[in-house]
Amino acid sequence: MTFEGGEGAGKSTQIRRLAEALRKRGANVVVTREPGGTETAERIRDFLLSGKAIGLGVEGESILFAAARADHVDRVIRPALERGEWVLSDRFFDSTRAYQGSDGVDEKLLAALEHLAVGAVRPNLTIILDLPVEIGLGRATRRRGEGDVADRFERETLDRHEKRRQAFLEIARRDPGRCVVIDASRPEDDVAADIWKAVEVRLLPTAETV
Repeated sequence: MTFEGGEGAGKSTQIRRLAEALRKRGANVVVTREPGGTETAERIRDFLLSGKAIGLGVEGESILFAAARADHVDRVIRPALERGEWVLSDRFFDSTRAYQGSDGVDEKLLAALEHLAVGAVRPNLTIILDLPVEIGLGRATRRRGEGDVADRFERETLDRHEKRRQAFLEIARRDPGRCVVIDASRPEDDVAADIWKAVEVRLLPTAETV
């Protein structure tokens, strides 16, 4: 199961809350993130979010995201699924589609990288937390705290953030069987309640653990 959305959408908070709810039901849950989740992928994350990869161009960044994702899938996600555990990931391939795709990277290149990185590993459910970009960026600023520097993506223009928001919504429109869009501008408890409803309806009846 994956969580997607723009900056400041509350993915980390809602993943934590869902993990707690599932564990109370006796589930074994792995919480992870992208880029990251392994030592190698975390190093790639630091490189990307610092902005040092900008000189490689958006295609080069896409390749680095795919490399991090491949390691993440091989070392964390696939083994957990084979053990029958739930995997909750803060971002997955939809973020590459929305971010690098809206920045002009060719869809065929992204599809090829996605295939190489994840193979048959696909989320059963993707929660897309949607909110106006101004609200999300404001939250991200408060989350960082005074004096902390915005990362490579947070620093970009409102127009680029809005393109990514619309890209996520388009992903959900194209794949309604997998994606659920939830209004993340509301109070945290209301968002968590809607996420739990989506999990109950789509996953718990069939005892799926992805």
